[in-house]
Amino acid sequence: MKAVFEVYPVVNGSGVVKFSWQKEVGNYLAITGANKVVNIYDRHGEHKSDVLIILPGLCTSMDWDKDGDTLAVSQDKNGVLFMWDVHSFEVTKLDTGLKESLTLCLWAKHTHLLAVGTSKGNLLLYNHRTRRKIPILGKHTRKITCGAWSSENLLALGSEDKTLTISNAEGDTLKQTTLRAEPYNIQFSVVKSEQKTSEENAVSVVLGHKTLFLYDMDNTGKPIELAFQPRYGEIVTYKWYGDGFIMIGFSLGFFVVISTHREE
Repeated sequence: MKAVFEVYPVVNGSGVVKFSWQKEVGNYLAITGANKVVNIYDRHGEHKSDVLIILPGLCTSMDWDKDGDTLAVSQDKNGVLFMWDVHSFEVTKLDTGLKESLTLCLWAKHTHLLAVGTSKGNLLLYNHRTRRKIPILGKHTRKITCGAWSSENLLALGSEDKTLTISNAEGDTLKQTTLRAEPYNIQFSVVKSEQKTSEENAVSVVLGHKTLFLYDMDNTGKPIELAFQPRYGEIVTYKWYGDGFIMIGFSLGFFVVISTHREE
């Protein structure tokens, strides 16, 4: 293993750095930090100096669309979303019409639909191809902090109001459940069952960095909350793999693999 390139604090400013690789092709890397500037590098470390996305506030989220053609960037100063086109190298501003700061932007997996969450729990769905905007006020009562799209174009969102919502591509709430703690890192996947299915029928989310909540959309009355030994520390990250298995990494160095089959 060898280092290909490094980006130093003089570029991003001192503090937390956010970055996002271009989807599909992986030619570009977007990086931003405390200086409120999004810099673009290619895979060899060459800085694209003709592209500078200067934000009015700190970046809260970055995401590439399904083809890697457009980078969306949300920021915490106002309701304006920034978008960069990799073909024209143009930076455009999307006025969401929402006055509060933006906290989350997520492209759908298979369409040109972008979900934008805000600090007050409002949601905007934006179709980049048709330019249609669908504002959904009051989707949550507090800041939207995390989310994920499913392969079937369902949108799961988590909020500081300790609720999980699952909506369709029009923004209609299909399912909602109350959580015991603040949610982090929402993911869709397939829960193991006797009936084989390829559809993502479950939503998983970390609660308070301590437990993993499994919400079966086919059996919403019986969610599962998995607790772990305190000596493991906090949940840092997790990943679904294989036939309904989950890998979980903890802050104190422990690594656990579990099966989601109810009989195991």
